[in-house]
Amino acid sequence: MSAPRRLCPKCRREIAVVAGRFARHDPSGARSGAELVSCPGSRRQAPVAPALQPSLDGRFVPEFPGQLPLF
Repeated sequence: MSAPRRLCPKCRREIAVVAGRFARHDPSGARSGAELVSCPGSRRQAPVAPALQPSLDGRFVPEFPGQLPLF
């Protein structure tokens, strides 16, 4: 299973989000020399994404506390 991807706030590339953080990645563009450099957006806390699918059966649950009616 692949990790969800979101745009990095620094380099604007699509990066995997693992455990609520952007995965470590190189900045966009060509590397200068042989040293590895991480993007400043690496390992940053990723913003919470809205739910892509609000319900499985098309019905929406009202947002109020308490028990919902059974029938």
